[in-house]
Amino acid sequence: MTAALWYFGAHYAAIFFLLLTAFVVWFFRNPERDIPSDENSIVSPADGKVIVIGRVFDDRFLKTDALKISIFMNVFNVHVNRIPTSGKVLGVFYNPGKFFSADKDKASLENEQNALLIEAKNGKKFVVNQIAGLIARRIVCYAKPGDSIEKGRRFGMIRFGSRLDVYLPTDCKIDVNVGDKVKAGSSILAHW
Repeated sequence: MTAALWYFGAHYAAIFFLLLTAFVVWFFRNPERDIPSDENSIVSPADGKVIVIGRVFDDRFLKTDALKISIFMNVFNVHVNRIPTSGKVLGVFYNPGKFFSADKDKASLENEQNALLIEAKNGKKFVVNQIAGLIARRIVCYAKPGDSIEKGRRFGMIRFGSRLDVYLPTDCKIDVNVGDKVKAGSSILAHW
């Protein structure tokens, strides 16, 4: 489209589409990451900013108290999601919903989302929940129930701004603070 507009003399429109194309290519970047080798570490599933850390009762997946860590991804973050720790996917739960701003608390309950229930190699269960945001309209998840998964491997993405919630057992040691910037696959969120 950009080349055709330029060829036919619509230079301003061609420049607009060139900038739009550059943004889309940049948005879908998928850099390699250095994955920590420590088996007790739990890495971030997303690039972004930690916006919530707290103890909650997870009545949807784990049916018990859990430590919740929420990571907000703005449109400038890499949106490829990665597995926090090695294990096996026990279930994948998609829930259609609304598209509130992903940095709001109600997004965790009301927005479109896709959750992975995972059993780590140590037998402990945790959840990674992809949540669509105000602009994001497409959750992609490659993981399927029964899959064996490795820490730091890509499992999906959310297109154009969103959030990931991680629900961990209450005996985990949290290694991040609200406001910290994290990178998927390389930043350590917690330890078993």
